[in-house]
Amino acid sequence: MMIARWTCEAKFGMKSEALALHKEWAEQIGSQTDIDMSKSRVITGSIGAKEAVIQDEFEISNLAELDDFFDKIGSIKMHADWGKKMGEVIVSGSTYWEVFRVVE
Repeated sequence: MMIARWTCEAKFGMKSEALALHKEWAEQIGSQTDIDMSKSRVITGSIGAKEAVIQDEFEISNLAELDDFFDKIGSIKMHADWGKKMGEVIVSGSTYWEVFRVVE
């Protein structure tokens, strides 16, 4: 198992709006993919981390599953529209993906 983590930083004073958009994405867009959204979670910075940081974590079986996920969201028009709204509340250039292996 692996964890794919998408990170962004909310603009000052816009964290609640960014979190609301993360929830909207999970319900309306993420649910259209093959990723099990019940195993995803959103975390934010607290102590020793930037408070503006928001991360979405998804359990994946392998990198092929993540690649399929990227192909799928790229074909969903609602995702492009959501991205424009998200761009208004996050710091430009702050987004990136990381992938971690779960050690059992």
